[in-house]
Amino acid sequence: MAKVKVYNMKKEAVGNVELNDMVFNAEYNEPLIHQVVVALHNNARQGTKSALTRSEVNASKKKIRRQKGNGMARHDEISAPQFDGGGVVFAPKPRDFRVKINKKMRDIAFASAISQKIKQDELFVLDNINFENAKTKSASEFLKTFGLNRRTIIVTDGKDENVLRATNNLENVSCADAMLLNVAQVVENKFIVFTKNAIKKIEEAYV
Repeated sequence: MAKVKVYNMKKEAVGNVELNDMVFNAEYNEPLIHQVVVALHNNARQGTKSALTRSEVNASKKKIRRQKGNGMARHDEISAPQFDGGGVVFAPKPRDFRVKINKKMRDIAFASAISQKIKQDELFVLDNINFENAKTKSASEFLKTFGLNRRTIIVTDGKDENVLRATNNLENVSCADAMLLNVAQVVENKFIVFTKNAIKKIEEAYV
């Protein structure tokens, strides 16, 4: 098993943690990661938008003026698309965007993506994360200390109100429960910060 350093809030090494190779030392599989991320985004779409077609508009079907002899363009009923309030050409209708991805594919993609973060030195493990009085200033100082100047996600063991409140107003910083972390969140953030307990939860879920 590979070992990574465990830091405190001041970026001082306070120990090591062993990582399970099945999750944190997987082979990089970019096509599968892309496939799963696209599926996750598609599955999040509601697909509820809808508009009326010409035949569905509740309007008179009478021809608005005679065909010829008035010196104007020829038109049919007022529900035609070129008129205000008329129907929409190729109107969008409710649809299901879901793409089926089985659990094995999701697990392999997750392990592949998170293993790549370790190889690129973009994953940090902390013994504990606690921002003083849940202040944004404290969270900002933490990010500067670790050089987290790009999109960052902080992963904790369960919902952590202290972390959520401290980072709520920070741009490019998000939080996640270890049990809800997915491959899209891994690849869409430059840096990932785990607590030791969050690492254990990840290994319990994927091993």
